Amino acid sequence: MSDPTEPTRPPERNVLGEELEPCGTEPMTGFFRDGCCSTGPEDLGSHTICAVVSAEFLEHQRSIGNDLSTPMPAYRFPGLRPGDRWCVTARNWLRAHQDGVAAPVVLAATNARVLELVPLEVLREHAVDVPPDLSSLDV
Repeated sequence: MSDPTEPTRPPERNVLGEELEPCGTEPMTGFFRDGCCSTGPEDLGSHTICAVVSAEFLEHQRSIGNDLSTPMPAYRFPGLRPGDRWCVTARNWLRAHQDGVAAPVVLAATNARVLELVPLEVLREHAVDVPPDLSSLDV
């Protein structure tokens, strides 16, 4: 049962204009550690991109001072391994893109708020989603 004194947030949208889908629960991701790339005013880093991290991406993040591999239990952070899905910050993902090592993106689980910083076309270049209707693919 939800707390009636707590304000209800409207469902967040993904970059495709649909309801935001979960990004990952193994490990539990999201700024709010709810499995989704939800955001709010307290999320100053804008953890809005659902990325499938690669070894190259993790190494790049470490090189710019964002160590995503080392566990930090105080922040409920298990440390990531290649193949994990994680809500990464828009700025750090964009920097990796500019440096040629962007992680693949799950568009359905990427928050529409990221479009304030990263164009949809750039995200689509790295998309790993498979649309439900395959007839829309250019083959």
